[in-house]
Formats: sequence, C-alpha cells, structure tokens
Amino acid sequence: MDLGEVNHQRIKTNGIWLHVVEKGSGPLVLLLHGFPEFWYSWRHQITFLASHGYHAVAPDLRGCGDSDSPLSPSSYTVLHLAGDLVGLLDYFGEQQAFVVGHDWGAVLGWHLSLFRPDRVKGLIAMSTPYYPRDPAAKPIESFTGKFGDGLYISQFQEPGRAERAFARYDYLTVMKKFLLINKTDLLIAPGGMEIIDHLQTPAVLPPWITEEELQVYADKLEESGFTGPLNYYRAMDLNWELCAPWQGAKVTVPTKCIFGDKDVGFDSYGTREYVQGDTFKGLVPDLEVVILDGHHFINEERAHEVSQEIITFLQKLSVE
Repeated sequence: MDLGEVNHQRIKTNGIWLHVVEKGSGPLVLLLHGFPEFWYSWRHQITFLASHGYHAVAPDLRGCGDSDSPLSPSSYTVLHLAGDLVGLLDYFGEQQAFVVGHDWGAVLGWHLSLFRPDRVKGLIAMSTPYYPRDPAAKPIESFTGKFGDGLYISQFQEPGRAERAFARYDYLTVMKKFLLINKTDLLIAPGGMEIIDHLQTPAVLPPWITEEELQVYADKLEESGFTGPLNYYRAMDLNWELCAPWQGAKVTVPTKCIFGDKDVGFDSYGTREYVQGDTFKGLVPDLEVVILDGHHFINEERAHEVSQEIITFLQKLSVE
C-alpha cells in the first residue's frame, strides 16, 4: 500500500536508539507492534490517523526492526520498554499520549498504563488482555507445567533454540508461518517437535496481505534477526519479579480492547470468557471490549474496522 510521505528518524531514549516512523500532526498516538513485527504492521493505521488530525508515531520497539538490540534478555523487561516510551513522549514534548498496542505492544501498553497512568490519555489493546500477576508462581513454570515443552513460550526460553529452528526455513516462510496463523487452539507443538515445524505455511494468501508485504517483513527480519523479539519471552520471569510492587493494582486509564474471535486460544484457552467477565472488568474499570471477525493480526486483517474503532475511541476521549 502507498504510505505517502512518512518521516523516519532515530531517537535516543533510555540509553538506546529507537527507530520511529511518524506522520501527521495533532494529539500524539503511539502505535506499538507485536511479535515478530516492526513499525510496518501499522501501515494502514498510520495514514488513517494522520488524515484524521493525529500525530501517528510507530516505533520499532527495542530489539526489533532498525532500533538498537541489546544482547541480554534482562534488557527487555516491561520496565525497560516503558522507560523507552516515556523517553519518546518527552522527546516529542508531550505530557500524555494515546497508546495503541497489539500482542507484545499491548502488553507494553498495559504496563505503561499501570506504571505511568499520568502519561496515558487512553489505551487500545489488541489481541492480548491484561492478566493479574499470580503471586504464587512464575509464568514460565506455570505455562510449562500446564502445557508442556511444546508450548511456543516454553520453546522460546532457551537462548538459541528457536533461532536454530527458524534457520531451517527462509525468512519469508517463517513470516508466513507466524503472520498467517489460522489455528484457534494454543500454539503447542507435538512432543519432540519445534513450534516452527508444527506451524503450517498456507498455499494461498488471505486477501488482507500480499506477497510483497510479507517480503517487507522477511527482509527486515533477515537484517535484524529474531533474538531481540524472542528476548521479550525470555524476560517474562524477570517481569514477574520486577512487577511485584504492582501486585493487585488496577489499570485505571480509559481502555478499549479489540480481539479477533478466531485468535489463538480465544475460545479454547478461555480468553473470550475472561475478557467478557467480571474479573477483567474489576482490573480494568474503564473498559470497552470489541470482538471482531478475525484472527490474531487483527490490525492488519481487519484494518479498516480497527482504524474506525481507534478513531471512535480517540474522538470520544478528546471531547470528554
């Protein structure tokens, strides 16, 4: 698609350089991508938001795209990531921003809203709800205990393991396996199999993405590698330790959640029941939940509907 004129720049924040793409002027909207993506996942929303009077800023999060990629997984905690974003807000001279996140970008949006609600005017979280911290068990121990070593999160823990498995395929095939997931169950490989081998490569592309767009992802991942994005998973237990002071805390900023009804685990893992239930509403009191017909990468698959949901939310908060 034609993005028109966008501004690329590298910004020093929190001791690293982040690459950001921006377009438009007006209230700041941060667009935070997920795994295994970079700013390009917001190509549809960047132009849409700019044309509606907003300053759309889509960073490559640390470890991804053209941003710096620290080596240690311990440099990828939600505190590091939130610090990166506060630095971006300061760079642009904005006290507050609207925050839109998908997948790991949603995790980051939840935690920025938890840590610094004074800097978040409103949050839109896609595909990943806010889960309360379990005070009794670290997440990896809990996940592996429930689902075994075949769970993708468990397989991503050991440095080098997933990288070696991914390397058996070309980058375009790896991106197709992830971006075109149409499984609705959790991503769990059979015993003795790596998750990348378990994922299918569709023979026919869905209508919402082209071979050329997939190649953009593949080319960028070939440049940057997968270790940075995988380090987000490798920092999950450290996140659990560091977030202990926020045990039981609520996310109080105005929030809209957007989910695809065919997302991984949405029904089989109980996500639908959770996000429509009282526990989630208790943790996120100012909450609106929207469920669309679609899969995990809902901001791309349902680009127009998602853009409309974003703009409706931003406009509502702008007049309140």
